[in-house]
Amino acid sequence: MQARNFLGPKFVGRLIGRQGDMVEGKEGIARPGWIRRTWKVLWTPSGLSLATLLIIGGIGGVLFWGGFHWALEITNTEAFCIGCHEMRDNPFKELQETIHFKNRSGVRATCPDCHVPHEWFAKIRRKIAATNELFHKAVGTIDTPEKFEQHRWTLANSVWDSMKARDSLECRNCHSKNAMDPHKQKEASQIMFQESTKSLTCIDCHKGIAHKLPEDPEEKETEAKEKK
Repeated sequence: MQARNFLGPKFVGRLIGRQGDMVEGKEGIARPGWIRRTWKVLWTPSGLSLATLLIIGGIGGVLFWGGFHWALEITNTEAFCIGCHEMRDNPFKELQETIHFKNRSGVRATCPDCHVPHEWFAKIRRKIAATNELFHKAVGTIDTPEKFEQHRWTLANSVWDSMKARDSLECRNCHSKNAMDPHKQKEASQIMFQESTKSLTCIDCHKGIAHKLPEDPEEKETEAKEKK
């Protein structure tokens, strides 16, 4: 009897009501919960014609897609990248001293040019990965020059590893091997291109061209031991 009462209609009704399928109104009369009401609205014919629904859906889709790409492009600008002092006061200052920032041709590489691939799916993957930086911004991992220098080796290797994994796709935003004229390059560069293999990618030879190279902790430790 106890088990029967425990699983009786009243208990089941209360359980369903808690889950949003059935709730009691002010007058004690059971009425559909918000889940059931929402489901009913979504699947009940609205009285609008198919053409009207298609037009409304099309306009909504265009607005959503346009808004998404607008937000994506806003986050893909140099102004956005240096919006926080961590980037403005550290790597951006270093970039300003390099040929990528000011040169004889007047072509400037901005932060997203070197850190965000142009290909759509690769760009989205990079944007998703970049959300990790929001956490470090919140906890202040590199909010002082001293902290930035302390983490420089880890930060640099993280960028190098990701670029190498994508075959330096970010470098290829602007540089194409097929468009290069070896005869206008220095002799050392010509030799490197001739001897390079498929296992090598741009970042293997061009580290430190936009930002200061970090010190290898192991080499630093070895030097300290030798001095002793």
